[in-house]
Amino acid sequence: MTVYTTTPSPLGELLLVGEESATAEGGTALTSLSVPGQKGGVTSPAPGWREDRAAFAGILDQLTAYFAGELTRFDIEFTAAGTPFQQQVWKALEGIDYGTTLSYADVAERCGIPRSSSRAVGAAIGRNPLLVVRPCHRVIASSGALTGYAGGMARKEHLLALESGHRAG
Repeated sequence: MTVYTTTPSPLGELLLVGEESATAEGGTALTSLSVPGQKGGVTSPAPGWREDRAAFAGILDQLTAYFAGELTRFDIEFTAAGTPFQQQVWKALEGIDYGTTLSYADVAERCGIPRSSSRAVGAAIGRNPLLVVRPCHRVIASSGALTGYAGGMARKEHLLALESGHRAG
């Protein structure tokens, strides 16, 4: 069964969507974490979803700690959605350390594909359904410029500033 909740955050109200899971802490595997107006994101609950804040208690605790600068790595079970290529790119995102950035070409290299595949990598990153917890905000242009973020550039800037101010010791 699909469950959801919303919660305020420095990025605006977050919509968390999950599936019941026997193996996830708290019994919920996260399927989507989105912000208002997110490009390609889930922006409202679908008919038939059940609101259940308690199902996300552990996830909400981790998000609170992250936004307070007290958590640098999420430990959240999430469902596998997306093409095999998207999943490969998303897995590479999970390996980007808190407070650091990589270029799209660097992510391609981590995936074992040519650096020239950075556009395909960017497209896969743009389909990431788990903003914040799968840190696509840590990917920037090779020039160092901030580019593309489904949640909007102001949110990307906020997340990078948060992490640069609370780098892991």
